[in-house]
Amino acid sequence: MSTISTALRNFKEPTKEQLTEIFFSLPPTPTPAPRTNGKDSPTEDVERMDINAVLSLGIQGEEDSYAGKLYLIAPYLAFASLDRKSVRFTLPLSTVRRVERLNARAGIYALSLALWDGGKIIVQLTSLRPTADLFCSLLRDALKIELQRGQMKAVKGFVKTCYSETLISATSSVADGEREDGSLISEEKENPEPRESTYHGGLGLRFKFPGDPKKLREASKIKLWTTYLRTHGRNLTLLRYPQCTRLVQVGLPNRLRGEMWETLSGSIFMRYANPGYYEQLLKDNEGRTSTSTEDIEKDLHRSLPEYAGYQSEDGIGALRRVLQAYSFKNPELGYCQAMNILAAAILIYMSEEQAFWLLEVLCDRLLPGYYAPSMHGTLLDQRVFESLVQRCLPMIHDHFQDVDVQLSVASLPWFLSLFINSMPMIFAFRIVDCFFCMGPKVLFQINGEKLLTVQDDGHFLNMMRDYFTSLGESAHPDSQDPRARAITRFQELLLVSFREFSVITDDMILSERRRFRGEIIHSIESFSKRSAVRNLRTLGRFNKEQAGHIYDSLYRAMCIHPPPPVALPPPSLLTPADGTEEKPETRIGLKTFQYFLSEIASWARDERIVSNGFQQRIDREVAEHEFIDRLFFFWDTSCRGALSFQNLVSGLDGVMFNDLMENIEWFFNLHDKNKDGFLTKDEVLTLSESFLFIFRFEVGDAYLGAVSRFMTNAFEYGDALLPEAEQSHIGEDGEPTSPPPIPTNQPYLNLATFRMVVLADEVLESFFETDLSASFRLDPLPDLELSASNSGLLGDIWSTIATDSNKKIFNMFTDEIGKTIGKHQVIHRPSIGRYTKLEEPKARESLLTPSMRHSVSSTIPPSSSSSLTVDSTAPPVPKKDAFSPMPMVQAANAALMERTAFAIDDAKDDDEDEDGLDLDDDTIGDDNVMDEVDAFLEAHDSGLTEADKEVAKGIQKFPPTARCHY
Repeated sequence: MSTISTALRNFKEPTKEQLTEIFFSLPPTPTPAPRTNGKDSPTEDVERMDINAVLSLGIQGEEDSYAGKLYLIAPYLAFASLDRKSVRFTLPLSTVRRVERLNARAGIYALSLALWDGGKIIVQLTSLRPTADLFCSLLRDALKIELQRGQMKAVKGFVKTCYSETLISATSSVADGEREDGSLISEEKENPEPRESTYHGGLGLRFKFPGDPKKLREASKIKLWTTYLRTHGRNLTLLRYPQCTRLVQVGLPNRLRGEMWETLSGSIFMRYANPGYYEQLLKDNEGRTSTSTEDIEKDLHRSLPEYAGYQSEDGIGALRRVLQAYSFKNPELGYCQAMNILAAAILIYMSEEQAFWLLEVLCDRLLPGYYAPSMHGTLLDQRVFESLVQRCLPMIHDHFQDVDVQLSVASLPWFLSLFINSMPMIFAFRIVDCFFCMGPKVLFQINGEKLLTVQDDGHFLNMMRDYFTSLGESAHPDSQDPRARAITRFQELLLVSFREFSVITDDMILSERRRFRGEIIHSIESFSKRSAVRNLRTLGRFNKEQAGHIYDSLYRAMCIHPPPPVALPPPSLLTPADGTEEKPETRIGLKTFQYFLSEIASWARDERIVSNGFQQRIDREVAEHEFIDRLFFFWDTSCRGALSFQNLVSGLDGVMFNDLMENIEWFFNLHDKNKDGFLTKDEVLTLSESFLFIFRFEVGDAYLGAVSRFMTNAFEYGDALLPEAEQSHIGEDGEPTSPPPIPTNQPYLNLATFRMVVLADEVLESFFETDLSASFRLDPLPDLELSASNSGLLGDIWSTIATDSNKKIFNMFTDEIGKTIGKHQVIHRPSIGRYTKLEEPKARESLLTPSMRHSVSSTIPPSSSSSLTVDSTAPPVPKKDAFSPMPMVQAANAALMERTAFAIDDAKDDDEDEDGLDLDDDTIGDDNVMDEVDAFLEAHDSGLTEADKEVAKGIQKFPPTARCHY
């Protein structure tokens, strides 16, 4: 069993608006507004807009002014400087308390924005006056909506959960009263004053934070950050000036680290917009188990076991709840190994709710595809990392190529765990600080040294392990300068990384990702294909290459018609002998199966060769018919209403390698609905319609006549083999009467009889012997467009530069021109293609003996249900994309009435006999035979009205190509 994903094929490059949201760390979609006062909140959206502006702080001389762009992305207001890295902020509009237009000199359009925390920013709009007026109008509308939603009232309650509020509170001396280890002096007082607020914190508040607080200079960092936050905003209103980036590179204080992580990453906006969501999610899924929850339980005690918090049930319980909550929110991704390392690390500094939202930002936006089942994001970035090493460190790259060392052997764990599992935590968290502040490019800038001495993979791993272990040591232990001796290897690593590799930008990484994405997707798909084939319980009579072709067709069908999400199998009371439970697997529905079968079976698609004087092309459509639906449920042996890859392989194995008799039996069982070994009359009619569907585009009348003869022989043989009691009905006057109608569930035709009827016809025998199995082809289908040599210059250029949508428009346009000039021609490609000439079906002798024919002719009334009639009303119009068997059935009926299997060429002898003409001895000897024939013809008279006969005659006059158009 296996799961097959087409997510990689569905990848789309982010749009300009999405890139803007990612840059400003905004939630991907607006959160639905809560209801206020029992009424629905406003749902109208404010148009997005950006405008050139100059940003200044409200405090004179505190910061320089920066030119950039101001963005209105309701319900947020954002700004970025021209270099997109010096100054940046993202403000929820609900934190804005007042907007004033400053009374400046003529020609200057400036706004003053007062924030909830008392801060003020001044924005000078440098665009034209009409543009500035429009921006102000949109800003006013967006602020009104936020006021009506009640979000402005929620700000004060939310910020109480942030440590920065306690840190800079005017009535608190946290910055001055905090010890080096992060504990507060007031905590040791006998009667400490109650705190004004309770902020969110992680396990470090109870189990202490990693590292020596004195060496980490926690108190100094707290004072520096307190000064910055007082003048540049905090939590929801943080303004990121160059000093902010420098402070992050120095290191975040332990108590503030969690809040700054969520502020810099943007997860704070998701927590702010979804109050109580985390608790409700856990409550709604309490007691729920899945494959993800089972995997989580296996990894809980392997998540940073050296930290004291995860040696207690409190830490393990918090980690379990965060990971399970994310798996419930994102069931498609669920849980992947290495997520436990990230969650365990951030829980040291953040509460469960904070960690939950930060984990979502990490997995969905900052590290997309890293923790997917295929890990395509990680593999892609490994390829990008190797490319950057080749560009920036060519000597190391060439040396690794010479000694055949795989860089990804060591770098893959770095990227997956953000270096947390590769180096001491105090240094890894410094890298994580920079990661959240400057983005994923930080992962590509960190580098090692002494790599030119590496000789193999093992040597490389040991060297990197030793280097990471020594990061706390002095980088210059032999220096005479004490300041140089105080510089650690980690500090030198960061300095070299940000200085020497500053050329690595976000745009460069995005460009490299686009460059290698196709290569990585192809590699992952090839591996998934091999895994799916290897996990099959049985290949049947296929080899691995043929099973791979089946997988290719299935994958292509899933890309066109994606199946429903993979679900767990239904619970079972029985447990397999080996004790293992059935794992989830990908199953396709009927729509996907129809497309899959059109890739495999020639009769499951409608192919039209279209010529219009400008081009020649092949248009293909997926056929729809009851026969395909019947085949879908026939292969669904587990009765789940969906097919797995194993079902498809086993189903095709049951038909593609059959001989004549096995194909006849397979076709019979396919139409035997109740599996009792008999076909009813209705099932015989359905089987005949399946024949007509398969042969619908064949040239000539050979197959049409074969189906006509099949129906005639099947009905007369089936009627002849009915129980005797149902055939003998004598009335009171001694004359035979009509038997009661045969019940719909009456066994009518068994396998032996069906086999005999098929073998009596040369065309059907050939079909079951070779054509049926040969119609399933596992070779890759050619492209819909013909080769350039057949399409001409115009067709060649068009196939090179045109998109699919433009191709359809162009094809419609050229077809109309072709019809106008009389050069439009459509030819349906036959699915069997054995007969290429217009051949008349050969006459066949009856399968019944003369005595059996006499019995049948004397008991079956003219209106017997074994004869097919043509409805006098107009046939229903078939669907545009569906195949309708009615024209074929009517044509078969007409052919049956025109040429009966019991007809004798000299049928006019009966009239001559009435006129008293002399007959020779041979003719007189055949009187009994002629009487039987006449009786049979009378019994099987069509019973058509004159209108019915006119309809049948009109169908007979259709030219062969007309049957191809519905």
